[in-house]
Amino acid sequence: MNDQFMPGADLFRQNSALAGQELKDRLDRTVLPRVFNPIAYVGGELNSVRKDHRAVAGKLCLAFPDLYSVGMSNQGLQVLYTQMNQRPDWLCERAYAPMKDMEGALRSQGLPLYSLETFTPLRQFDVLGFSLQYEISYPEILTMLDLSGISLRGDGRTLADPLVIAGGPCAQNPEPIAPFFDVIITGDGEPALPAVCDYWLEVRRAVLQGAEPLDGPAGQRQRDEALARLAARLPFAYVPRFYEPEYHDDGRFRGLRALRGEAAATIEPSVIGDLETAALPLAPILPNAETIHDRIAIEIMRGCPWQCRFCQSTVIKRPLRIRSVERIVQSAWQMFENTGLDEVSLLSLSSSDYPYFEELVRRMHETFQPHNVRLALPSLRVNEQLKALTALIEGDNRGLTLAPEVARDDMREQIRKKIKNSDLYDGVRVAVANGYTHVKLYFLIGLPGERRVDLDGIVDMAETISRIGKEVKGRNIPVTASVSNFVPKAHTPYQWNGMQSREYFAWAHRYMRHRCAIKAVKIKCHDTETSMLEGLLSRGDRRVADVIELAWRRGSRLNSWFEHFDAAVWWEALRDLNLSADLFIHRPYELMDRLPWDHINVKKGRTFLEKEQQRATIQLQEMATAI
Repeated sequence: MNDQFMPGADLFRQNSALAGQELKDRLDRTVLPRVFNPIAYVGGELNSVRKDHRAVAGKLCLAFPDLYSVGMSNQGLQVLYTQMNQRPDWLCERAYAPMKDMEGALRSQGLPLYSLETFTPLRQFDVLGFSLQYEISYPEILTMLDLSGISLRGDGRTLADPLVIAGGPCAQNPEPIAPFFDVIITGDGEPALPAVCDYWLEVRRAVLQGAEPLDGPAGQRQRDEALARLAARLPFAYVPRFYEPEYHDDGRFRGLRALRGEAAATIEPSVIGDLETAALPLAPILPNAETIHDRIAIEIMRGCPWQCRFCQSTVIKRPLRIRSVERIVQSAWQMFENTGLDEVSLLSLSSSDYPYFEELVRRMHETFQPHNVRLALPSLRVNEQLKALTALIEGDNRGLTLAPEVARDDMREQIRKKIKNSDLYDGVRVAVANGYTHVKLYFLIGLPGERRVDLDGIVDMAETISRIGKEVKGRNIPVTASVSNFVPKAHTPYQWNGMQSREYFAWAHRYMRHRCAIKAVKIKCHDTETSMLEGLLSRGDRRVADVIELAWRRGSRLNSWFEHFDAAVWWEALRDLNLSADLFIHRPYELMDRLPWDHINVKKGRTFLEKEQQRATIQLQEMATAI
């Protein structure tokens, strides 16, 4: 392992008292001239908010465990940043994971990770909040903590350290990262984040009673007391240190045992009732450097009216909440005036199910088309509405994105995505006639009960759509079939199923590519090893935290970036810790088993998921008989 990646928390802790300007001066002299893309580390972006640290009661830093180019494209972070900075008593700043060269440069100089607004070391904030969007970014959490001089594990912190919290979709199974956090929030962040921040200041003051925080075991006991009071007050705040996992003799997960009376049996999700009045980033931060998505984004609806069995988001985002057309159009216009960006994207799980979607698209088109601002239509639902929408807005070298998920109607019934191939083909025909020039399709393989004919169907569907282009325009149109490897996620009816093997995925990828006969059709398959790692980190229990830390100490960084991903580090870490990948990834659970994430509650609860799993099993048996 390269010495630049050796942990050095003690040195960073010593330098975490540096004032922002002093740290900035040292970075300017010794670090930033020597790293790639230094613009990602200097802050000062248009619409960023800089407040006086002496004029506020609380200081929050939002931390995104991936590179600036990814984190700056995350709409949720912009929303929470806006919400917290609207309060006069709090300031909110940002930090992102560094590239390897920046990490190495900070380590070589002993300089801590800092916020982009004021170059304040992260250890000086009251609350450090991580956004958990993608499981394989977990090592970046450890990098950011270590570079900040903050103990990797919560039980090593005292009241002198920030409260380290997390939220986001990956919090639905918090166990693989539980030891690294003080509090993990489930559900919507808008009501939960300010409540946690405010109450942390209150319980910390109550515990300290004017005294200074203590070091060592006494300071850790002080922190435990403050966390116990917080856990007793906030039902959506999971404090992992108050629970101990237990296992069967064969290694299977048995359950969590509460260690204190304040530890609730289940954690309830935070829910925002009114999306119409919720905060929107009307002046979003405009990045200094190129980002993944360089556009205005606005959430039009939260939740989904459908109940697809493979989808975690539709379960955890309940109930359905919408914004009005007027609020969306006015807000998008303000964002345009404050940024000058030339594309607007409408965000939701299923945007074309927004009840006033045609009216919204028409209004947005009328408002922005005269200013040469494009409207990015999301992945559209395949139904009669598809024809109307693609006819509404003429394409101009535009792409149409659809997510049929599977290619046969019978399998689609089994996964409860109620669309028909005939509607898809009719919609594409209208879209091509109205100027759409290429199509992207999203598919899943490895679903329960998958057959060879389902793989055949993916290729057949892509080729049929390409030929529709020839029928309408005289030539085959380009079609990309983007194929993901299915990972059964927590809180879905498929959570009891194991993942398919890497051998199966490798065979399926080869089979589909070999079967494809039209040059205009491309079959793009997600990397199998990345999917296996996602399975480990999304389905594992608390033992996986040791795997994450060991892989990180051996240099694992930026796994979501293909050029940095080294799968062997992870599988070696598993073996060295005497853990089996099969235990977490491939082995199915029995319906009566306790699951590592059962203590995290969702709307409708586990009983609903059990019934859906049983219905799916019956349908699979009927499909097998029919074939």
